[in-house]
Amino acid sequence: MSEGPKLFTHKPKKEQVKKFVEQQKGKDFSEPSSASAMGSQSSTPPPQPPKESFARRYKFVWPILLTVNLAIGAYLFMRTKKKDTDIEVEVSAPISTKAATSPHIAEKPIAAPPIAELVKTHKPIPEDQQRELFKWILEEKRKVKTKDPQEKKRIDEEKAILKQFIQGKSVPSI
Repeated sequence: MSEGPKLFTHKPKKEQVKKFVEQQKGKDFSEPSSASAMGSQSSTPPPQPPKESFARRYKFVWPILLTVNLAIGAYLFMRTKKKDTDIEVEVSAPISTKAATSPHIAEKPIAAPPIAELVKTHKPIPEDQQRELFKWILEEKRKVKTKDPQEKKRIDEEKAILKQFIQGKSVPSI
């Protein structure tokens, strides 16, 4: 007795619905008013298909829309972040020079510290680390693309010197 859920297996096509509506209108105009009232009561129009929502009708558009929106957002975010870092670097230098040349600050002669204090001595770098550093520099020199013969000659000379340092028994101190 109980039937399963009703599926639209017998759903009328749009053309069939239009034909049926036109037939009903034609009958209404051709028959007298009393007969048309009885005729329309006995025959019921086919059920109208349910209207789908906008989101369901265009469901293939949503993934594309979300992807494009995300890509644009990421692009704008990265572009503004890049500009902010550039602006900070550019703005910080002029502010310090303006502060130094500002007329509000009283100019006092600055005593120069002795030269001995300015020179800082660093710990010597071990030879094996120096050799690794020279090898890395040599690799970077090999990657360089030269544009003119003079630059190529200069880089070749530098590479030759680096090779001598790497192959030598002792490495000059840096």
